[in-house]
Amino acid sequence: MAVNRVPVLKRCRSLGLDPIYLGIDKKSTRQLKRANRKVSEYGLQLREKQKAKFIYGVLEKPFRNYYKKADRMKGQTGENLMVMLETRLDNVVFRMGFARTRREARQIVDHKHVMVNGKCVNIPSYLIKAGDVIEIKEKCKGSERYKSILETTGGRLVPEWLDVDQEALRGTVKELPTREMIDVPVDEMLIVELYSK
Repeated sequence: MAVNRVPVLKRCRSLGLDPIYLGIDKKSTRQLKRANRKVSEYGLQLREKQKAKFIYGVLEKPFRNYYKKADRMKGQTGENLMVMLETRLDNVVFRMGFARTRREARQIVDHKHVMVNGKCVNIPSYLIKAGDVIEIKEKCKGSERYKSILETTGGRLVPEWLDVDQEALRGTVKELPTREMIDVPVDEMLIVELYSK
């Protein structure tokens, strides 16, 4: 399995991204040594795609598959793509505050700690539907890991499309998010332009 081992803060600097979107509170003090070159149209489109891939932790092939699926759906391709990325199980676990970062959320799902509608799901890319109930397994709820996670994520805002009970470590998807509800700094129209060439 391919693993992205790029240092997170270094990648955030190169993409001009605030690490807070990844759930990381650290700030890099280093400045990027880059000449003030004019970025081409293709360069801008590529940067937006790389930003979306990096934030959601998706590699190139699955990302292209998401794009193809979003293109076949009704409505705008860019919005469909962002909604699909946002409703991945690992991202929903992160949004609910059951993990500090999306990478940790992915690990929690991989380790079979998450149940969707009473069934154990260990696929991070599993797409959540409206009305799904997501919870951490009973035997994992009392662990020290989740206590420290809840201390860290307690003050984090939960999006309005999710209903979360942090004490019971369970949440419900009230509705699928619209593009306005997704606070990720990505211009999806540039990604659509890049793939439609």
